[in-house]
Amino acid sequence: MSRAWPWIAITLLGAYHGLDPSMGWLFAVALGLQEKRRGKVIAALFPIAAGHLISIALVVALIASVMSQAWWLLRPAGAAALILFGVFRFVWPRAHPRWVAMKVSAFDLVVWSFLMATAHGAGLMLFPVLISMPAAPAMPHHHHVMPPIGHGAIGIAQAAAVVILHTSAMFVVMGSVAIVVYQWLGLRILRSAWINLDAIWAGALIGAGVLSLVI
Repeated sequence: MSRAWPWIAITLLGAYHGLDPSMGWLFAVALGLQEKRRGKVIAALFPIAAGHLISIALVVALIASVMSQAWWLLRPAGAAALILFGVFRFVWPRAHPRWVAMKVSAFDLVVWSFLMATAHGAGLMLFPVLISMPAAPAMPHHHHVMPPIGHGAIGIAQAAAVVILHTSAMFVVMGSVAIVVYQWLGLRILRSAWINLDAIWAGALIGAGVLSLVI
């Protein structure tokens, strides 16, 4: 179970991002309603997921790189970044990219999704999970092997699996919600039944930063 929980956490974080309307499904539904086509909703999901994947991949690559070079600095720096970003999200919860109009191309959606995921600190939230993952096995010819937890580096295959698993979970949940809302619920649910996911996310960022320091 100790080896499985990071992957479970990565999947759940991806599902959370898929559930959050500001991460993309609301935009996809709006585009579908504008053109009165469910196919437009489905088509919009792919570039939105691609932008999210790029944002996540860059953060994971950065964390993996620092883990291999300066692991002793990573935990306090990452925890501080999480806490500060969580405070920022509490103070300015609506600090979202707004430059994209409703007439968009697939490339526009990729860029918009990348900026939105980055602005939300989506990849940063994976930091506590990544530093707790067992390091990739060292090659036999290496003379110095770093300790496996928190002191080593995740490998390319591990990093790719993290990004793909997280984005896949996000895509499945985002697509499911978008279709259900477009087909049956309509946007009225946002006024009557939706909770403040921005506040939950900001609190989760701060909590993850604190846990990164104490665990």
